[in-house]
Amino acid sequence: MSLYVGNLSYEVTQDDLNAIFAEYGSVKRVQLPTDRETGRIRGFGFVEMGTDAEESAAIEALDGAEWMGRDLKVNKARPREDKGSFNGGNRGNYSGGRNRY
Repeated sequence: MSLYVGNLSYEVTQDDLNAIFAEYGSVKRVQLPTDRETGRIRGFGFVEMGTDAEESAAIEALDGAEWMGRDLKVNKARPREDKGSFNGGNRGNYSGGRNRY
């Protein structure tokens, strides 16, 4: 399992996140998703730690804490939701944008 870290400064680096979470245990992996068009980080990331106890300690200490001028949001990451098919999932028949009535 990994942790979701939100409300990050756009200046943050993987090394920055690694350093702050390493205070609470071993950090296995840090991910900072970037915007496809600008290449800038998107303001959130994911941190994978060695044990559940280390994750809990990091959540307890860092959720709501101010860091780099922002109040962090730290919690267990939820699995990514399937966005469904091109028409937004199972919403019935797709009419191709035309009103048939």
